[in-house]
Amino acid sequence: MIVIELTISARIDHYIDWFEQIGGIIVHSFAKFVTKSYKWILAFWVLLFGVMTYFAIQLPGLLAGDGFRVDGEHEKVMKIVSEDFGLPAETLFLVFDEKSDEDIKSTLSKLDTLDIKSEIVSPLDEKDQYSEGLSYAMLQFKKEPEDMPQVVDDIRESFEGEKGITLTGGGAFEHDINKASQRDLMTAEAIGLPIAIIVLLFAFGTVVASVVPLLVGIGTVVSSLGVLALLGNQVDLSIFVLNIVPMLGLALSIDFALLFISRYREELKKRSFSDSLIMTIRTAGRSIIFSAVCVFIGLGAMLLIKVDIFENIALGGMIVVGMAVVASLTLLPSVLLMLGDRIHKGRLLKDRGEEANGWRKFANAVIKRPVSIAIVAFVLLAIALIPVRNMELTIPQIDSLPESFNTRLAFEQIQETFGLDNESTVFLLAERSGGWENSDGLADLKKLEEQVTEDPLVQDVSTIFTVSGIETPDQWEQSMMAPGMDEQLNPVMKSFIDGNRLLVPVTLNASGSSNEAQDWVRNWSAKDTHWNLLIGGEPRFNQEIFDEIADHIVYVLLIIVVSTFFILMFAFRSLIIPIKAILMNILGLSATFGILVYIFQYGHFGLHPGTVALIIPVIVFSLVFGLSMDYEVFLISRMQEEFSYSFDNDKSTVEGLATTSKVITSAALIMIVLTGAFAFTDVMPVKQIGVGIAIAVAIDATIIRLLLVPSLMKLFGKWNWWLPFGKGLYRSHGQNRHAGK
Repeated sequence: MIVIELTISARIDHYIDWFEQIGGIIVHSFAKFVTKSYKWILAFWVLLFGVMTYFAIQLPGLLAGDGFRVDGEHEKVMKIVSEDFGLPAETLFLVFDEKSDEDIKSTLSKLDTLDIKSEIVSPLDEKDQYSEGLSYAMLQFKKEPEDMPQVVDDIRESFEGEKGITLTGGGAFEHDINKASQRDLMTAEAIGLPIAIIVLLFAFGTVVASVVPLLVGIGTVVSSLGVLALLGNQVDLSIFVLNIVPMLGLALSIDFALLFISRYREELKKRSFSDSLIMTIRTAGRSIIFSAVCVFIGLGAMLLIKVDIFENIALGGMIVVGMAVVASLTLLPSVLLMLGDRIHKGRLLKDRGEEANGWRKFANAVIKRPVSIAIVAFVLLAIALIPVRNMELTIPQIDSLPESFNTRLAFEQIQETFGLDNESTVFLLAERSGGWENSDGLADLKKLEEQVTEDPLVQDVSTIFTVSGIETPDQWEQSMMAPGMDEQLNPVMKSFIDGNRLLVPVTLNASGSSNEAQDWVRNWSAKDTHWNLLIGGEPRFNQEIFDEIADHIVYVLLIIVVSTFFILMFAFRSLIIPIKAILMNILGLSATFGILVYIFQYGHFGLHPGTVALIIPVIVFSLVFGLSMDYEVFLISRMQEEFSYSFDNDKSTVEGLATTSKVITSAALIMIVLTGAFAFTDVMPVKQIGVGIAIAVAIDATIIRLLLVPSLMKLFGKWNWWLPFGKGLYRSHGQNRHAGK
């Protein structure tokens, strides 16, 4: 066994050393290339920025839909229902509040003059759409218009200035969310960027050093949006991309720049500009690459969930993370070389060297009481965890818009007045090899109708029998043979039967987003029938989204956790450190979700009680798990450097915390500001993502990074650096001590 262990250890040591040597050579060569070619690199980035700005401006016009789409049975059924059975592919609602019949008639006549191919179902003709106080018309499109935003604008212009008339419905929701997203982005930037500049000023003390990260961040975001615009013609992009990509890109690139510049200024005290830059790329650059890989993997794992919004955010996030790394290792060093001594220009705050001593005193205080500090930290996180058990996840729909939007108010009015929120429609599509128009087919049709009607959740079923008033298959066949009756019944037949396909619309006594409606769809999908049964409609849509996430979320989490473990184990040659980092991350993120439930679901801080968007746990976990590793890598890297020299765990913990805490705290504060600024925006899913990331980073930078990490480093001692099969620092320490070094 000892021989086997030594053999495995030797092989692992060999491969790790080989990778580190190759990596060191590549990084050193790259750093020298940057120092020699920085002018060409700057010219390239200026050209790239100009070109990408042109494309980035076009991106908002390429975005459509909220991204909640799955290539599943619902979409297939709705396409068949629209193309073969004549049901509308898109429906808009024109809501009339306190309008006379003449006003309604006049408004609908204006729509007839527009060049919009649609059928108008007037409330004056349909009693279930009409009441004296509130009525609505349905604008039904046989095919979904290619340019729905323009259609929405044209319809709204036809009654512009008239009170009591509002256009609502799916296309109008998407149009307004797109507009709100663009406005939200400007609002968040107007709030976050000035505060970020102030934080950078406190971190660096000089104007020039503070502006550089911001310029790098803007270059990263604009370039990423330009790339997305180029992809927008080949890939359907969600409107939420417009907020999430700039949010992530600015925060991450400014964080990277802050870490890079801090190390660079530290090296300048000992070396020349070129040598300082080379050393910074080899140290801070290495940390940036490791942390970016963690974020990249977290985003890439979301591609396993085949829902458009996850694929969009994964694609956009991977592009912006890649751009942030490239900008941090090429554009940023080039700007620093160009600036030279001017990096210290515009000093507003004195360089307070005693700050490191202050953090050193804090670290010493923590490691003197590691058990009590760890207990306090765990208790705080446990308290925040409590609300998680009541988390209610829903697919964001009309509630994505703020309550001040007329589009939302009008839709909620007709839902409440006409009871639309308490019911939903399911479309059963049954295919029978022998067709449905013969005697056996009609008998099977009646049997299917009876089975569906007997279900307690079913409110209404539409078939050829219920619509025609004919009760049995025999009576139907007799009626078809009666003179003149076939002309009346054939249109009814065509509405429900097309060749071997039968359409059965079913109205459920439950909203499409309810668990009851989704369970009903699951049960009917699992039924063993004689026909090929497909199901569409809102309940099926919601069920497919929920099940797609539930079926793949475990694999997403495993990929993130396992890959992060091996990356950190390779980076630090330790088994304990990656395990601790992963467990602390999971604990911190769970506490974050508890606070989100407290804020958004319970309704605190001026918010009405609601639900948490279904996408939030997946997106926040995938993003923040990697982002928090950014600080973990930077902090532990400095501890590792110190331990490799002194082999004193306590000293390395104190020095690592003392030398990095100011930078990590500043970086975390910038991340909190830039993402938390979206708390003041209107689109609810984006608000929840921004607040979720801000809370998670705040927990990570305070409770975890300042309390748990140093206290656990103290408690585990030299075992922090233990690697069972390989040359960890723990084993190196033992060898050196044995050799008397």
